[in-house]
Amino acid sequence: MKLWRKLAQLLWHSVVGKLWATIMLLVAVVLIILGVFLLQYIDIFFDKDAHNIKVLFVITAIIGFLLSTFFAFFLSSKIQQPLLQLKNAADSVSQGDYTTRVHIHSSDEIGQLANTFNHMTEQIDKLIGDLNHEKNHLTSILRSMGDSVITFDADGEVILANPSGHLLLSQWSSLERGWDDEGGQEGKASFKGIPAPLRGLFHEVVKEGRDATDKIHVHSTVWSVVMAPLQSNGVIRGAVAVIRNVTEEHKLDKLRRDFVANISHEIRTPLSMLQGYSEALLDDIVVEEEERKELVQVIYDESLRMGRLVNDFLDIARMEAGHVDMNYQKIDLKGMLRRVHRKFQVYAKEREVALHAAFSEEPLVIMQGDEDRLEQVLTNLLDNALRHTPAGKSITIDGERLNVNGKAYIQLKIKDEGQGIPQEDLPFIFERFYKADKARKRGSSGGTGLGLAIVKNFIDLHHGQIVVDSLAGNGTTFTLLLPVEKQEGNVAHAANRQILH
Repeated sequence: MKLWRKLAQLLWHSVVGKLWATIMLLVAVVLIILGVFLLQYIDIFFDKDAHNIKVLFVITAIIGFLLSTFFAFFLSSKIQQPLLQLKNAADSVSQGDYTTRVHIHSSDEIGQLANTFNHMTEQIDKLIGDLNHEKNHLTSILRSMGDSVITFDADGEVILANPSGHLLLSQWSSLERGWDDEGGQEGKASFKGIPAPLRGLFHEVVKEGRDATDKIHVHSTVWSVVMAPLQSNGVIRGAVAVIRNVTEEHKLDKLRRDFVANISHEIRTPLSMLQGYSEALLDDIVVEEEERKELVQVIYDESLRMGRLVNDFLDIARMEAGHVDMNYQKIDLKGMLRRVHRKFQVYAKEREVALHAAFSEEPLVIMQGDEDRLEQVLTNLLDNALRHTPAGKSITIDGERLNVNGKAYIQLKIKDEGQGIPQEDLPFIFERFYKADKARKRGSSGGTGLGLAIVKNFIDLHHGQIVVDSLAGNGTTFTLLLPVEKQEGNVAHAANRQILH
C-alpha cells in the first residue's frame, strides 16, 4: 500500500505523471460519454450481435487507452528531458558553477527558455567575474595601504579589516581598563567588539549619521581617525574607520611650536640687554669710564652669545636637512684627544678644575671619520662639563679600543664631578633647547640648549651612539661609541644602539 502511495506521489509531482493523468482523464471522459450515449442503442439496433459489438467496443476502448498512454509517455518524455536538463543546470548555478550551459536545440518555448537560461547564466558569470575582479582590486588596495582600515556593523562587530587594521585591533584589544569611554556605560555595553579608543567616535557616528574625525592618544602614540557611516536605504548599517599613525607629524608640529617659542625666548634676553645698555651709552647715563667699559663688555658678550646661538641653529638645520658636508677619512682619535686636552687645559686652570687625560697605549684609529666634526663634539662636551663643574673638582677624558660581538669599536668617555643631571631630565637632554638646570642664569652658563643636540647629530652621522650616565650631585659621564671599520646605511647604527643599551 505504501509503495503504491509513494509511486502515486512520485507520478503526481512529475511532469510525466501530471501529463499522463490528464490524458487518461480525457480518454476516460470520452469513453464514458460514448458508452452512455451508444451502448443503449446497441441492444435496439444490433439484437443478435449486441454482445460481440459490446466486446469489440471494450477492446477498442482498451486499445485506445493503451495507445493514449503510449503517446502520453512519448510526448511527456520529450518535454521532461529538456526540463530535467534545465533543472540540473539550475542546481549547478545555485552551487556556484556559473559556467553551466544547457544544450537544447529547438524552436519552441522550451528552446527559447533554454536560450534565455544560457544568456542569464552568461550574464551572471560575467557579473560575478567583474565583482571578483573588483573585490581582488579592492583587497589589493587595502592590503597595500599603510593606514588601518576597519569596517564595523551596526552592533560594533568587525566585518572587514586590512592587515594593518588586524594588527591594530590586536594591539588595542587589551585597552579596556582605565580607558575613559566617551560613549559612557551604554556605549561599553552596546559596542563590545569595538576597541575602547574608537568606541566613543563610533557611538557618535552611528547616532548622528555623519562623518567624524578625531585624534586619539594611545600610550605614547597619536592616531588620526576618520570614521564614516555605512548607510543602506537611509538605515545606518555600520561604519568604516581609516586610522593613521600621526605620531611623527604630531611631534614635528610640537617641535615647530616649541622651536618658535624657544628661539624667541633665547633671543629676547640678549636683545633686551643689547638695547638697554646701548641706550644707556647713547644717553650718556654712565659717566665713569670703568662702568662704560663694563657695559661695552656686556654688549660684546651678549652679541657673541647670539652669534653662537645662530651658528648652532644653522648647524642643526643643515644636519637635519642632510646638507652637512662630511669629510670622511682615516683618523687617529688619540692625537685629536691630546689636542682638545691642551686646548682646554688653560681654561680648566682658570676655573681651578683638574683636567685629566687617560688614553690606552694602543692606537685609537677609525677608518671613517670627520676629524673636524668629532673635535667639535668633544669641544661641546668639554665646554659643557667645565661650565657645570665647580672649582676643586676634576674632569677625565678617556679613550680605549673595544671588541664587542667580534667587531672593533673606539669608546670615548668624558667624565666630570659636577652637579650632575636629575634622572627625570636624562631622556630629554639631547633635544633642542632643553636645559636640565631650569634655574641657572644664561649669563653665567652661556648655554644655548643646542650643544648636545649638535653632538647627537654628529655622532649619528658617524653611525655611532652616545649615552649619558648621571646622578644629581654625583657628576656626569658621556660615553661615545664609534665603529672602527666603515659602516653602511642604518644597519650598523642599529647594531651600535643594541650594544650600548
